[in-house]
Amino acid sequence: MRIGVLDQSPIISGHTAAQAIHESISLARLADRLGYHRYWLAEHHGLASLADPCPEILLARIGAETQRIRVGTGGILLPHYSALKIAEVFRMLEALYPGRVDLGIGRAPGGDMRTARALREDGFDDPARFPAQISDLIDFIEDSNLTKDPAARLRVQPEGRGSPDMWLLGSSDYSGALAAQIGLRFAFAHFINPHGGDAVMKAYRQNYRPSRNVPLAEGLVCVSVICAQTDEEADRLAISMDLRRIHMATGVEAPIPTADEARAYPWSERELAYVAQQRPRLVHGNPERVKAGLEDLAARYSADELMLLTITGDYGSRRRSYELVADAFGLTQGNAAC
Repeated sequence: MRIGVLDQSPIISGHTAAQAIHESISLARLADRLGYHRYWLAEHHGLASLADPCPEILLARIGAETQRIRVGTGGILLPHYSALKIAEVFRMLEALYPGRVDLGIGRAPGGDMRTARALREDGFDDPARFPAQISDLIDFIEDSNLTKDPAARLRVQPEGRGSPDMWLLGSSDYSGALAAQIGLRFAFAHFINPHGGDAVMKAYRQNYRPSRNVPLAEGLVCVSVICAQTDEEADRLAISMDLRRIHMATGVEAPIPTADEARAYPWSERELAYVAQQRPRLVHGNPERVKAGLEDLAARYSADELMLLTITGDYGSRRRSYELVADAFGLTQGNAAC
């Protein structure tokens, strides 16, 4: 089972956004050493809790800081941008780190709509643009536009034989159906929507139309994970994200709470009930329990690989969680054998 890391560059209470970015660089180095297969960076805008609005820039640094792991985005929010510009950026990254770059793309705003409209003033709200943008992006990334009428050709630099692997990200049947129709790899965000994703992935595989660069369907599922030495410790750590979910549901803009801050919070019965409803997004516990939970999830989704998103109330326990999972799955030993 291939396992990767999704990093949202969380800003933990008491830390700055700059510190969060440097923690991402440090975590990428660790993931490379531990034997994780991919390291993806997420794009968000205008949030007090997440630090990275431009993952393509941080990706360039992380590619230089790592040796083996695939590096990419989970994802670039394509409606904000020109397809040609994204193609140029990722062809440049592929030239820098050949054979290691992934371009994961999504259609969410990544923040509030006022910020989204400031990023792309000419029509972020138009859902009909997205499939056409993806089609153009594939042409530009794969240089297939060079086969068109010479008058319509665009030279996409830097030229070269290689191109990034493209993935479509989503948390609904719309994204799965679009990935199947276009012939793209598909990553389902279980950490956003823990209900019905297995059916979405099944439909994606059943309806998949092979494309030139992706002849067979490839499916990935991304899940929130907190792994600790004991179940009790994992529960203690999970309370930070419990309070973060309350913040998200009530419009509170704040950094990720520490565990101490979350324990001191005056929880209402209604909030505790809401948090309990959100827990299916999370696999947590000791290493054996987490491994079993992830294997069960992968089987339910018929996933080719897993991607893990870990956010806790301190950076040390986040790193330790990834270490424990790597050890449980034998990733480090497999990496050493390569």
